[in-house]
Amino acid sequence: MAPFDEEHFNQHLHSGTGSATTHTEKLHNDDASHEPSRWWFLSTAFPMIAGTLGPVASAFSICSLAEPWRQSLISGGDIKDAVDVPDPSWLLIIEGIQLIVGIISNLFLLLNMARTGSVSGLALPITIFGWYTSSICRIALSATVARPFKDKGVSNEDIIWSQSFYYGMFAAILYFADASLLTITFWGACTHRYHKDLLLTMSQRTLMLQSILLLIYLLLGAYIFSEIESWNYLDAVYWTVVTLFTVGFGDYYPTTDLGRGLLIPFALAGIISLGLVISSVRSLILENGKRCIGARIDNRKRDKLIRKMLLTCNINTLDPIYQDLQTPQASSAELQQREFERRRAEFQLMRRIQAKSSTRRRWVAMAISTFLWLLLWLLGALIFQKAEQAYQGWTYFDAVYFCFVAWTTIGYGDLTPVSNLGRSFYVFWSLLALPTMTILISNASDTVVRIVRDVTILIGSVTILPNDRGFVRNVKSLVSKITFGKIFRDHNTGFDGTAASSKAINQKLPTDQPPFAISNSRSIQPHALCARLPCQLHMLAIPLVRKAPFPK
Repeated sequence: MAPFDEEHFNQHLHSGTGSATTHTEKLHNDDASHEPSRWWFLSTAFPMIAGTLGPVASAFSICSLAEPWRQSLISGGDIKDAVDVPDPSWLLIIEGIQLIVGIISNLFLLLNMARTGSVSGLALPITIFGWYTSSICRIALSATVARPFKDKGVSNEDIIWSQSFYYGMFAAILYFADASLLTITFWGACTHRYHKDLLLTMSQRTLMLQSILLLIYLLLGAYIFSEIESWNYLDAVYWTVVTLFTVGFGDYYPTTDLGRGLLIPFALAGIISLGLVISSVRSLILENGKRCIGARIDNRKRDKLIRKMLLTCNINTLDPIYQDLQTPQASSAELQQREFERRRAEFQLMRRIQAKSSTRRRWVAMAISTFLWLLLWLLGALIFQKAEQAYQGWTYFDAVYFCFVAWTTIGYGDLTPVSNLGRSFYVFWSLLALPTMTILISNASDTVVRIVRDVTILIGSVTILPNDRGFVRNVKSLVSKITFGKIFRDHNTGFDGTAASSKAINQKLPTDQPPFAISNSRSIQPHALCARLPCQLHMLAIPLVRKAPFPK
């Protein structure tokens, strides 16, 4: 939390209350501060997630169309010796139509985000319809191909599903998930939960375009290297992901001079492009999520504090703030001094509330990202173990170890997927895992790393780097931090260096003013008062609620 700014506070104190129009606009904005925490995911995050994963679904559809869905492999044979079984012509035709429908749906969403950004037109319903149609079509095709076929010279017992088949399944899952997210967004706008215009920034509008360009680069690069190195195309896609994600297992690598020469510019440009996309996703989740979750926590903290004060003082209404300022007992100078002291105390109280809310917000974000990280890690390990057990005899621990080595980009290469399901799932899993890992590291730097840093500084202050606070006070602060304020609560200065103890929060304000007050208002109920309290006190044009003196 920023230190108290006296000059900025004085500007706020001596500013006028503003016109009625300004009051209305500010109250509207304060009411809206509740909305992002409840509807931000529907109005902003859901379209962005769908816009990012929609092109991935179309890319998987291309991979599904690149090679036959079935292969013939003698029981106990090496997976590298599997022979492709040609697909029937009707399957290729339906796949091609589905791919066109999916690409058109992505284009409608891209144009809608880049131009109007509204859900009131036809672009969003067309995208939803196209993605649901693509998902249902792919599910039906997968169910049809999964049944036994009578192919000449091929036994049904020797048939296995290829990487293309699994890419088609992953595409169906993504199409259905993306369409469902946009359906929820469309429902929220139609029921007036938020404005029909998607409030997207320029970077958010271009996130989908960045994803499309990165996927085109990935698929085109895989095709070029598959021709140069004589690789299977889908194996080249797997190699491209391993390369651009800087994992480098070593199971596939270029052996020709041309391939090695092209690898240098291809990897440099690809890694930079991937970093830009991940940075955009991180900014979307962290920056916007921080603002919305923080606003929600601030509102709840204020609401809780006001209810506590109302119950303690046994009152149900709030009197006008200028009621006591119109009495003739005090001079104008005395009234101005009282007003200054009251507003100063309000300002400091609100900043302390925000400090506690900020700390809570950081730990909530850390808990959510940790849960998603563990979910992808452990669930992904289970799928890898099932995929590789028949070919390499992996145990669940082997799969957990492999996921960790791949996720952290250590990439020893001692364990690598060889099955069709394992390699195709690795591509799908990596596209989800790397952004999740990035967000987890960012949240950890705001929580765990900050604690380690502050504790290290405190240890230094009581040992080799003493400061002017004194040895005893430094020791108490260190114990308070280690115990999260359970011991020596009065010396817990918060992990951001500001007072955040309950004693500081409950600091008394001047007692020569009425118990509760708000400008130009009469008998306002507590829940209405909370909606009018803004997150930043220095942006106000009206006085805030102040704490009443507790009865002795």
